[in-house]
Amino acid sequence: MFYIMIAVFVLGYVCIALEHPLRVNKAAFALLLGVTLWTLFACINPASLPSYSDAAEYLRANPDSSFLGWLTHNALIKHLGEIAEILFFLLGAMTIVELVDTHGGFGIITSRIRATKKVPLLWLVSVITFVMSAVLDNLTTSIVMIALMRKLIDNKQDRWMFGGMIIIAANSGGAWSPIGDITTIMLWIAGKVSTLNIISGVILPSLVSLIVPLVILSFMMKGSVERPRKEDNQEHIQLKIWERNFIFFMGVGFLLFVPVFKTVTHLPPYLGILGGLSVLWITTEILHRNRSTFEQGQLSVTAILRRVDTSSILFFLGILVAVAALQSCGQLMMLSRSLENIPIEGTGKYDLIAVILGALSSIVDNVPLVAGAMGMYDFPMDHRFWEFIAYTAGTGGSMLIIGSAAGVAVMGMEKIDFIWYLKRITPLALAGYIAGCAVYMFF
Repeated sequence: MFYIMIAVFVLGYVCIALEHPLRVNKAAFALLLGVTLWTLFACINPASLPSYSDAAEYLRANPDSSFLGWLTHNALIKHLGEIAEILFFLLGAMTIVELVDTHGGFGIITSRIRATKKVPLLWLVSVITFVMSAVLDNLTTSIVMIALMRKLIDNKQDRWMFGGMIIIAANSGGAWSPIGDITTIMLWIAGKVSTLNIISGVILPSLVSLIVPLVILSFMMKGSVERPRKEDNQEHIQLKIWERNFIFFMGVGFLLFVPVFKTVTHLPPYLGILGGLSVLWITTEILHRNRSTFEQGQLSVTAILRRVDTSSILFFLGILVAVAALQSCGQLMMLSRSLENIPIEGTGKYDLIAVILGALSSIVDNVPLVAGAMGMYDFPMDHRFWEFIAYTAGTGGSMLIIGSAAGVAVMGMEKIDFIWYLKRITPLALAGYIAGCAVYMFF
């Protein structure tokens, strides 16, 4: 059953990749994959599991319980709590961004972007994303930038190409900042890296991992982008300039406040984003209380929540639940330990392990992979292995669109096809990833 779970996981990923030829929404496959893997996990003999000692301890303390009781009480509930944090954060961030967009707030930025040529606009968007991702996180940054792209680019194929570069830029920008990516946050909180060292050690390869795809794409893209027309329903709503600016700065302010909230309170980020959403919700209700029913229906948070793409959130849920099953059962730990058998000695061995873990993070969640590495190795703070892991795990997820939180968010918002991304963006992301690895190992 242990290896059957791996086969089912691979089959599920193939079905997700073939979403368009099969004409079945990827969220359905993701949910079925997650449920199936946990069902198979429940049928395994607990004595064969790497984590059986935890189960045995629970059963001794609760003699009336069973292995399934331990499974539900310990592994499943724990992972669902972690997954819920991501989903609530995603829901809150998407709602804030959509609220700002509905009020025309992003017009403050788009009106100042004069570039219509594809190449200059691509560089501008990518650099902004790279910098923003270091201050915010790659998930929030990608959501904000896709909202901006919808105001700047009308053609779907052009917007998909820009969306692919936003994923690469967001993941590259998050890798060198201690608060830019979940894996760097893990390493930073665990005392594996310090702030100044992670910035100075990883910023150059991260920048290279973005510049290389940009240079390649600059020779491939030609022409100009066409700006989209205004939506019909927006023409009926007259907003004052101060109202638009007020909601914009409040929304962006709350997004920027989340890392500060986490640092000061040590509470999870989703509480900060939900707190910001609640204040915005109350503010807009008061601000528009004297408007007509039609205008309130367009501008209220209640209306925006109805427009949130629920299928994307369910897809995220299914993928994370499936990976959590492999993590709990021990397949990911087995994978991490098998890398120890690489017949190379010295620093080169651990560099290769970091490169492989980064590549694997495009297939499975980088969190359990990095957590497994942290449990296996006892290198001191700011060791080159920890810095290299921060880079590879952060940028490796760009090679597949479902390999990072930023990619899944962009995929859901823009309905980007898995196969399209594999053909158009994956080679660019791979070239940047390899170039960044080479730069880090050289310096």
